Amino acid sequence: MSRRDKMISKIKELMYEPDYIRNIGIVAHIDHGKTTLSDNLLAGAGMISSELAGDQRFLDFDEQEQARGITIDAANVSMVHKYKEDDYLINLIDTPGHVDFGGDVTRAMRAVDGAVVVVCAVEGIMPQTETVLRQALKENVRPVLFINKVDRLINELKLDSTELQQRFVKIIASANKLISNMAPEELKKEWLVKVEDGSVAFGSAYHNWAINVDIMQKTGINFNDILDYCNNENQKELAQKVPLSDVLLGMVVEHLPSPNVSQPYRVPSIWPGDIESEEGQGMVNTDPDGPLAVMVTDVSIDKHAGEIATGRVYGGTLEKGSEIFFVGSHGKARTQQVGVYFGPERVNTDRVPAGNIVAITGARNAVAGETICDKDRKIEAFEGLEHISEPVVTVAVEAKNTKDLPKLIEVLRQVGKEDPTVKMQINEETGEHLVAGMGELHLEIISYRINEKGVEIETSEPIVVYRETIAGTAGPVEGKSPNKHNRFYIEIEPLDEAVYQAIVDGDIKEGRVKGKELVPKFQEYGLPKEQARKVWDVYDKSIFVNMTRGIQYLDEIKELLLEGFESAMDDGPIAKERVMGIKIKLMDAKIHEDAVHRGPAQVLPAIRKAVYGAIMMAEPALLEPIQKVFINTPQDYMGSATREIQNRRGQIVDMSQEGDMSTVESKVPVAEMFGFAGDIRSATEGRCLWSTESAGFERLPRELQNTIIREIRQRKGLSEQPYGPDHYLG
Repeated sequence: MSRRDKMISKIKELMYEPDYIRNIGIVAHIDHGKTTLSDNLLAGAGMISSELAGDQRFLDFDEQEQARGITIDAANVSMVHKYKEDDYLINLIDTPGHVDFGGDVTRAMRAVDGAVVVVCAVEGIMPQTETVLRQALKENVRPVLFINKVDRLINELKLDSTELQQRFVKIIASANKLISNMAPEELKKEWLVKVEDGSVAFGSAYHNWAINVDIMQKTGINFNDILDYCNNENQKELAQKVPLSDVLLGMVVEHLPSPNVSQPYRVPSIWPGDIESEEGQGMVNTDPDGPLAVMVTDVSIDKHAGEIATGRVYGGTLEKGSEIFFVGSHGKARTQQVGVYFGPERVNTDRVPAGNIVAITGARNAVAGETICDKDRKIEAFEGLEHISEPVVTVAVEAKNTKDLPKLIEVLRQVGKEDPTVKMQINEETGEHLVAGMGELHLEIISYRINEKGVEIETSEPIVVYRETIAGTAGPVEGKSPNKHNRFYIEIEPLDEAVYQAIVDGDIKEGRVKGKELVPKFQEYGLPKEQARKVWDVYDKSIFVNMTRGIQYLDEIKELLLEGFESAMDDGPIAKERVMGIKIKLMDAKIHEDAVHRGPAQVLPAIRKAVYGAIMMAEPALLEPIQKVFINTPQDYMGSATREIQNRRGQIVDMSQEGDMSTVESKVPVAEMFGFAGDIRSATEGRCLWSTESAGFERLPRELQNTIIREIRQRKGLSEQPYGPDHYLG
């Protein structure tokens, strides 16, 4: 049996032993050495396999240099580590190095129980380290600390043993301050990181060595020895005596919890369902025979296997070929393969039980953040995916080198799968790729991801997406076909608030209405009975109601009428932006008896013009996208943070305080959010954790409306002012 096969069979055994599993993340400020560390742990996994095969224990340094050339691209890397005579399965989930993508870090933290926090010894704890650590603690993830780049303190800053230790004490104290502020009340004491119990390690990921108290006692190496090794440029020998992976993985096994230990206190905080229910108990007890509950953390595209969803199995067992249900998107799929990871590769197995990280092939509808359960046992979703709302800021993206174009298209597809909140489209007229996201920051992240995948791109200035609507009513207005043989009479009014909200919440499904099934829903939300029975179409948060009776030939042109209505909603008369929140009632129609005279070329312009004319008569208005902005900052910076919001036409919705931290919830127009990341960072000196989520659309203030309309129309090459109703109805 080859070494690799032995390792794989070991992983398959350990999968069924939740006490011997550790699911961990590595978190760090950008450039503090996360990738180097992950790569060397992976090389360490190779080391460990050679030990299992009874070979020589350490790889020589060159091989590790090669191993360091692996940049771990997988969402997940798994290794087996022997600690005090027992084997452990360690699943390492990659967390993004860039914390500005709050959602990603939170998602990665959902799947792990412990985190190795990497801090650069030279720079100390940076705002971004604080942010990630806070996010980990918020998800009830237990930390251990690795102080990296110690060799630089010795070789570049020439510190002696005492100065080294003073510097470490300071870093540990700031980490513990955060932990005691944010950790779950009953676990605070236990979670503090301490040198004396071995939950803090020091070392150099680049030179591949590390020490903590346990290893110092075992090997007799102390800080003075480390100074000697570094000063004599002999870190290679140090790496053979105290290899990084041994120390770190030992620390992980010793201090970070197994699924059996962590799920009882984590599940109640990350899953909103009833903990006493069968599903809840199954998760709390990591029960492989309970109902299935999987949280998807990542979707990647594999050239051969297609879409691979990676996730954490919290309850039940996921089997190959089983039918699964996606809670967020209400889709079903059959799993083609399920497996676990070995190093960065996937190893297929027949089943993956609770407590493990699973790789699923054939999960077509999966997006990051999705919840998977049995098709007959629907469960509550882990992460409300409801906040995935429409993107409101667009940039045009092009490849710097034309030869990268095919790759760019592929990468855009991947990014779209991995991040469900991004929308991609290709502008047929200009051939440019438009990427729409939730805000400026989000688009920066997307560009960063595209670059990361090896395509250099240039992006245009970000453009905010507005919507058109009406504030008044109009009609009946008459729309005439070009040949004057067909006439349509429509009335228009704002859509009832309750119906509008029900469409936004997904309670009333969009689409052409078939049969009577939606009638009770429309009535429940306050639509008069005679209208509820006659809704023909729900499109982009507007509805089309046919109020006519006994009009000859109307059914034959119904599809054309709806096509005309939908195309008018796609780009409105004010600024060619999408229209939403209106109700159009067809009151009467005169239709030519000869089918030749009532074709698309006659009906479409007639209905479009009627809709446009009516909108321009009914107090046309623009809506702008709004974001909820949550800021969490120390009390001292509260004033600067709220000022930053108010200077951007923002409204403070709520303020609260916990310990020395304040939380501000506010609403700010997306158009005012450009540059916010930098400004809020400087206003709070980097000491703030902030996130945004979409809050839909609101009326643009009257005084800004004309300016914005003019700007949009100029950008689109239209005349400065929109046409009046006469232009459409004359």
